[in-house]
Amino acid sequence: MFETIVALATAPIKSALSIVRLSGDDCFFIVNKMFTKDISKIEKSTIFYGYIKDGDIIVDEVILLAYKGPHSFTSEDSAEIICHGSPLIFNKIIEVALKNGARLATGGEYSSRAYMHGKLDLIQAESINDLINAESEESKKISLMALRGETSKLILPLKKDLGDLLSLIEVNIDYPEYLDIEIANHQKIIDFCTKNISYINSLIENGNKGRIIKDGISIAIVGKPNVGKSSILNALLNEDKAIVTNIKGTTRDIVEGKLIINGIVINLFDTAGIRESDDIVEGIGIKKSVEKLEKSDLVIAVFDSLNFDEEDKEILKLVKNKDTIVVFNKSDILENKDNTHLFISALNKDIEPLKEEIIKRLGLSKKNYDNPSIANTRELGILENIKEILENVLIDTKNELPIDLINSKLKEAYLKVLSLTGEDNDFDIAKEIFSRFCVGK
Repeated sequence: MFETIVALATAPIKSALSIVRLSGDDCFFIVNKMFTKDISKIEKSTIFYGYIKDGDIIVDEVILLAYKGPHSFTSEDSAEIICHGSPLIFNKIIEVALKNGARLATGGEYSSRAYMHGKLDLIQAESINDLINAESEESKKISLMALRGETSKLILPLKKDLGDLLSLIEVNIDYPEYLDIEIANHQKIIDFCTKNISYINSLIENGNKGRIIKDGISIAIVGKPNVGKSSILNALLNEDKAIVTNIKGTTRDIVEGKLIINGIVINLFDTAGIRESDDIVEGIGIKKSVEKLEKSDLVIAVFDSLNFDEEDKEILKLVKNKDTIVVFNKSDILENKDNTHLFISALNKDIEPLKEEIIKRLGLSKKNYDNPSIANTRELGILENIKEILENVLIDTKNELPIDLINSKLKEAYLKVLSLTGEDNDFDIAKEIFSRFCVGK
């Protein structure tokens, strides 16, 4: 039995309207105790107008949407009470629901119930949180495709191929006397692994591109003092976010900013100038700069067009293992510019070459924006695990290990495939996922 839960489904702020949501086996029974209309006999989703009451006292005039299970988000009897958006009112409605037998929902519990009742798989469920947190139209589009189930369909070919192979192996093991049954020999397993490792590689590649669209990227702007890092940040943001002076060491802490380029959220970090310094405070800022560039997806290394020295060479060594855009600033005072370097003028806001290079480094095509992709960190991690298992199966098969031994690894891979959508019923993982959701969703 699923006890009835209640929570505010809208932001806990003063607004024109708010929604209080209930769901559970006793939902209609509880609502009838507090609503002026009888909703217990509905056979389909119905809209009611009436009043929420606490005993004989009217709490608010409301519109109530009643959903008869399984035709609801959770697949249970559910109700959404649209009330006036005063915290005094919606908190009182929740209080009355609790008094009549409901309990407060935990974070993500509505979505969790939809998953447990088979209305969503885990990929769809995770997309709900991604949709809520989307910061661009493109990010929203990727999340909506996953919510509609289009992303989950990408798993089906792998699931089918692996299931078919496992079934064939099991039949061969259990019924060796039947000569007319297809044989799951080593070559068949090699062909399967070769095909599906390639397919998984394409899923991972597209997924990493999709993750950029969904989550954006972080870019650290690094360089020695006074090369124009803060000016570049301001020019990219088109605002005076960071303080700019001629005094070395002005930026002593990380200055953050955010912009959207081609639908991608770019999280910018202007760092303290990297150099040898005896100043304790500046030294802390420099340490933070190094830590930030190590964690960033992309680095913009800024150098002075007229003054490239040993300190600059040390910075190049520092970023040699990072995806780095090397930029020469202050091109407005440079008479001759070659075509082998990227020149900009942050002072004159002449930074289009830098924006173009950022877009180029993202490596995105139209199909990355228009097609579903497995763009969630958990899901990509599982795909990597499946790929590793199949690579080991391929090695074992080429070494002609007995097929019944190889079969155990194939079963492991199959369980991993099921865990992508939650079909393996690992509710501990599901609980961890839903705990990140907001209450009311």
